[in-house]
Amino acid sequence: MKIGVISFAHMHAYSYAKVFRQMKDVEITAVTDEDEARGKHAAGNFDAVFYTSYEELLEQNIDAVIVTSENINHCKHVIAAAKAKKHVLVEKPMATTIEDAEKMIRACKENGVLLQVAYPVRFNTSIMQAKEQIDNGMIGDILAINATNRGKNPGGWFVVPEKSGGGAVMDHTVHVVDVIRWFMNSEVQEVYAEIDQLFHDQPIDDAGLLTLSFTNGVFATLDCSWSKNKNFPSGADVTLEIIGTKGILSVDAFKQVLQVSTVQDGEQQFGWGDSMNESLIRDFIRNISEEKEPVTSGYDGLKTVEVILAAYESAKKVQPMSIG
Repeated sequence: MKIGVISFAHMHAYSYAKVFRQMKDVEITAVTDEDEARGKHAAGNFDAVFYTSYEELLEQNIDAVIVTSENINHCKHVIAAAKAKKHVLVEKPMATTIEDAEKMIRACKENGVLLQVAYPVRFNTSIMQAKEQIDNGMIGDILAINATNRGKNPGGWFVVPEKSGGGAVMDHTVHVVDVIRWFMNSEVQEVYAEIDQLFHDQPIDDAGLLTLSFTNGVFATLDCSWSKNKNFPSGADVTLEIIGTKGILSVDAFKQVLQVSTVQDGEQQFGWGDSMNESLIRDFIRNISEEKEPVTSGYDGLKTVEVILAAYESAKKVQPMSIG
C-alpha cells in the first residue's frame, strides 16, 4: 500500500510516518508541503518523492494520504484527496468550522473513500481498559467526570488564529471529548466555558475550563490548557476521574514513562510503554484493507468541532451554549 503525506506542518506527521516505515507492505512514496525545505527534508528522511503541490501528489499512484497540515487547510486537502479517490487520515481537529467538517464528510462519502480522524487516545491501553471496565459495570452508572488535557504552548502556526482557528481550546478539547463520548455513547448538549490568555505572551487563548452537559444527564469538566511551562518534562497529559454510583475510576493515559531527575540535566522523561500512534496507524491501514468503517470517523470529528465552537461562543457571550 502506498501512502502520501500532505504537509509536515503538524508534529504528529513524523510520528505517523515512522510507523508507516516500520510496517510490512506499506510505504510512504509521496510528500508535499507548502514549506519546501521542510517537505524536502521529510521526503529525504522517508525515502519518498517530494511534490511541489498537493494537486500533483494526488495525481500519483497512491492509495491513501495523511493530512497533517495547519488546521485551516484540512478541508481543502481532504476534499481534494476524496475527489482523487484517496483514503484519508486527517489530523485533529478535523476542521475549524462545522460547515467545513460537513463538506469533508460529504466529499469522502460521495467518492467512496474512507475518512478517519486522528484520535490516537482512543487506542491508548489505559483508555481502552477504562472503557472495558465501564461497560462491565465496575463503577456503576456514571454521574460525573473531571478531566484534563494540559500541555505546552507549541508555538509556530498554532498561535496564529488564521492558520489554527484557535489556541488551547481548539488544540486540547478534542481528545477528551471524543473519549468521553465513546465511554458513554452520549453526546454533549450544552457547553459553558471560561477561556483566557494567562500563561504566554501570544494574543491567543492558552487557558480553558469547560463544563459539559451530556444527553444522558452526566456533566464533565475539562481543563484544556497550555499551562505547562517549556521546561516541564512531558509534553501533555490526558487524565480522567470518572465518578460512578459504585466507585471512582481514575485514568492517567500518558503515565507509561520513566522520569529521571539529576542536578546537571534537571528532569527528563523516557517513554517505555506501547504506542497509541502506532495503534492508530495500524487501524487506519486495516480499515482500508478490510473496507471497514473507522471507529474514529468523520462524524466523531464533527461532534468534537461542535463542542469547540460552542465553547468559544460560550466564553464570548458568558453563558451556556446548546448544541443540536
